Amino acid sequence: MSEYVLFTDSSCDLPQALASKMQLQVLPLTMTMDGKSYPNTLDEKYITYVDFYNMLPKATEVKTSAVNQHAFETAMEPVLAEGKDILYLGFSSGLSGTYSAGAMAAQVLHEKYPERKIYTVDTLCASLGEGLIVYLCWQQKQAGKTIEEVRDFAEETKLHICHWFTVNDLMHLKRGGRVSATSALIGSVLGIKPVMHMDNEGLLKLVDKARGRKASIKRLISEVEKRAIDPKTQTMFISHGGCADEANAIAETLKRDLGVPEVIVNYVGPVVGAHSGPGTLALFCVGTER
Repeated sequence: MSEYVLFTDSSCDLPQALASKMQLQVLPLTMTMDGKSYPNTLDEKYITYVDFYNMLPKATEVKTSAVNQHAFETAMEPVLAEGKDILYLGFSSGLSGTYSAGAMAAQVLHEKYPERKIYTVDTLCASLGEGLIVYLCWQQKQAGKTIEEVRDFAEETKLHICHWFTVNDLMHLKRGGRVSATSALIGSVLGIKPVMHMDNEGLLKLVDKARGRKASIKRLISEVEKRAIDPKTQTMFISHGGCADEANAIAETLKRDLGVPEVIVNYVGPVVGAHSGPGTLALFCVGTER
């Protein structure tokens, strides 16, 4: 069996230590705040998560940009030249052009290295939802599965990666074009918090309106309770926009009430966080459906 390498991008929001353990190749997207650009690396080399969330409320302009095709080719070619194959698990095509750039790079490089295998999967996932499917694929790789088996596993599993999240308001998502102006109006209603999820097209959808923060968090947990497949045997992920205490409290609730053995908690990184804003809380698990 040929050796192969898992590629992903920084919108996976995995903790750096875990990404290193998994020996991932992670390409950074870029966040630009008030004219200064910051590559979104998992090691926080260019901007820390704490600094990002402190700066974000005061910023007048925040933009994000995808990984381009050239960056993918530059990262992928040395791996192929070493005689290794590549499986790229990418950020939802519904939210970014990153996956498309990776797929185009793979096509170009396959023509140059026809003896090598280069597969790409549009995970239709984001943040630690993307991180979760990458983590599950790594476990499959560790179990000795071939690159084709892991690719097929990713395709079969991606629509079972549940993303349930709440934000303090929808204005950041509106500015980035991730939700409509009509949906964003809910953010102006005092005390109402949106409950959202990622649909089967990899798009963000407003599902419900909760009266207050506690109610929105309760709804997230109830969705996990309703959808999770055998929670006592799976690792769940939680990402947050600078509200670690709340995220850790939810993790303890999942362990206590559902018997979840491990919950991995990390920040929503600067690229996804530029659109979701401070105070975001997101829960991710493997479920019966999204």
